[in-house]
Amino acid sequence: MKLRAALVSVLGLIFVLPMVHSQMAFAAGDPARGKQIFIKCQACHSVEKGVNKVGPSLYGIVGTKAGQVPGYSFTDAMKNSGLTWDEATLDKYLANPRQTVPGTRMVFSGLPKEQDRQDVFAYLKQAGGASQ
Repeated sequence: MKLRAALVSVLGLIFVLPMVHSQMAFAAGDPARGKQIFIKCQACHSVEKGVNKVGPSLYGIVGTKAGQVPGYSFTDAMKNSGLTWDEATLDKYLANPRQTVPGTRMVFSGLPKEQDRQDVFAYLKQAGGASQ
């Protein structure tokens, strides 16, 4: 009986550890890949401090409250959203901006691939700094 329990435990580890490792690698994101994906965002956003375009600058956005970028006029929906741009919130927002903040001006439909969102988050942390 002990041998069977040990075998089940070992087999469980064989199947679980690769999935855990895969999720850890996934969670890290790839900033170089994120920079390539961010090209879709550059028509409206910059990662330069104080450079607002159609959308606000995303410099230092990680860890800040939504609707707080100086010099940019946000919708009331964004200003009153109560969001803080951490990894989980940005992941949800980038998946579907209009569903996450109804009334946002952002017309981009979102990034459906979770890995793309993780990569963009890693890029934003690296390129635009982080307030955390």
